[in-house]
Amino acid sequence: MPNDRLAALAAAGVSIWLDDLSRERLRSGNLQQLITEMSVVGVTTNPTIFAAALANGAAYDEQVRQLAARGATIEDAIREITVADVQEACDVFSGTWEATGGVDGRVSLEVDPGLARDTEATVAQALDLWKAVDRPNLLVKIPATEAGLPAITRAIAEGVSVNVTLIFSVERYRAVMGAYLDGLEQAAANGHALAGIASVASFFVSRVDTEIDKRLEKIGTDDALALRGKAGIANSRLAYAAFQEVFSGERWEALAGHGARAQRPLWASTGVKNPEYPDTMYVTELVVAGTVNTMPEKTLLAFADHGEVLGDRVTGQAKEAQEVFDALERVGIDLTDVFLVLEDEGVDKFEKSWAELVETVAGQLRAAG
Repeated sequence: MPNDRLAALAAAGVSIWLDDLSRERLRSGNLQQLITEMSVVGVTTNPTIFAAALANGAAYDEQVRQLAARGATIEDAIREITVADVQEACDVFSGTWEATGGVDGRVSLEVDPGLARDTEATVAQALDLWKAVDRPNLLVKIPATEAGLPAITRAIAEGVSVNVTLIFSVERYRAVMGAYLDGLEQAAANGHALAGIASVASFFVSRVDTEIDKRLEKIGTDDALALRGKAGIANSRLAYAAFQEVFSGERWEALAGHGARAQRPLWASTGVKNPEYPDTMYVTELVVAGTVNTMPEKTLLAFADHGEVLGDRVTGQAKEAQEVFDALERVGIDLTDVFLVLEDEGVDKFEKSWAELVETVAGQLRAAG
């Protein structure tokens, strides 16, 4: 039987995605169990997730031995291992994809984070991954860096479905939505059926609080300390207001008339970093229909145990959210700098995770050889 709390979250219009994937999870039937019992309708991955899966599981041993035997390069091995997992996950979710008309049942696979500042290389790898996985329910993850924005447009224009990741500011989010609309218009001109193209925009939540809380604590005044834990949710509510604005105008209506799908907001980084905060706050406080919440397993299980659905907590909250940001600026928080730091750190963390993945695969190939 489905968990009641997660079923209620799904009934409120939130698509529950798991921020994790491993071959062990696939082969043991655990992923299918989460679909059946925990209302999970999608999966996101990143280099950190794959590095952990490879380091901790024996499920990859046979494939690694085969790769080593034929002298595969580290890069080819990573590509084949991750593509195989994502293909299998896409197949597990194929029923969900069909039942939801292609809205859910999605699995994300990220381009090499080292390409985040290189538009041409990002586009080339996005097209390569789309072709290699060869599943209609794939989403290729492209970071929302300045170099990533034109890559998003060009991938969409070629009919590739995209998960835009590492979005921290509303300003950058607006640019992401613009890149998506540009891509749809070019896709239509290129003869692609717009109904076959999907996209989500991954807006990061808890990392915003982590960075801003650190600065508030350094300021140390009562007014500053009273704002801890409020920025991430306020930022997300402002993002949703921007989403409503962009996906209701004439430009969008023209595309929708040709079958285009709205680029859904996806709340990412929803695991609580500060143990003093309620462990389900980035789920409960961001409930609104037509969005995605991708959760680490710990957060998913916490919500299953004691999470609450208190209705739509986002629509119509922009004014109050802006008041939080005005208060942050009054106490001395430089929000422009916050978002620049978060983007740079986000790219750096994924690059380090990719390096860890490279090191893990290299070690396994050596051991198997």
